[in-house]
Amino acid sequence: MRFKDLSQLKRPEPLTITIGNLPQHILMAKYAKDKAFKISELVGVFFEKSFEWYGFTLANNDHPELIVDIGLPENDLNLQDHTHLGSQRIAEFQESLPEDVMINGWIHSHGALNYRHFSHTDEENHRTVLDFVAARTRKPLVKKEIVIRDLVLLEKDRFVEKDLGMGSVSLITDGPITEARIMETIFGSFCYSIVIGDEGWHHQEIHYRERGILSSHTTVMSQAAKIEFVDTGRSLSQDDISALSDEVKQKIKPHNDPPPELIERM
Repeated sequence: MRFKDLSQLKRPEPLTITIGNLPQHILMAKYAKDKAFKISELVGVFFEKSFEWYGFTLANNDHPELIVDIGLPENDLNLQDHTHLGSQRIAEFQESLPEDVMINGWIHSHGALNYRHFSHTDEENHRTVLDFVAARTRKPLVKKEIVIRDLVLLEKDRFVEKDLGMGSVSLITDGPITEARIMETIFGSFCYSIVIGDEGWHHQEIHYRERGILSSHTTVMSQAAKIEFVDTGRSLSQDDISALSDEVKQKIKPHNDPPPELIERM
């Protein structure tokens, strides 16, 4: 057989069927937004300086894409321009939540800094949060064909041991089959990352991880995302602010004189 050009020798593209999708923008309750900025305000009031702090964005299990609340854990370390997130804190905080509430990301403040994007330390924190929340935000995205060279089809009870030596993969069936396609499910997970400033600005990203159930091939990516504030019927009451004040006093730990090794990392 003669080919007019080499393009005719290309392998056909694997069959891909989309069965789901991950959020492309962030939905956040106005209550959660107001709560986040109120935390920053209270930090400045109580500690007479602007410090970075971090918290978790919370969602209901039946609607993981919508941020309905902000959870404030006990922070490991709060500096004027650095905050570090530990995986143990995430696990401890998730265990303290009601069973129908989940962490779907994290939020932190850059305080009075005019640094309106994520830092290198923030990138490390993104990965820490994504690793933890991936199982809870996981959903099937795609059925994708796994192209196997030398796939051998065998029939149950009608092959001998030497037949298993042929091909790169053997598929054993309970009846005669002349053609087969292997389709794996690609699962995707996401987490939200939001940074805010005392002046009222905010910047946000969505981080994704996709993994094949058979191949275990994993892809991690992120993108800047728009945010939409929605009215869920809940507003920040005076009782909420009073309770939040107690939390800030208890859980924020300002450090004015960080050890030298931390200064080098900043």
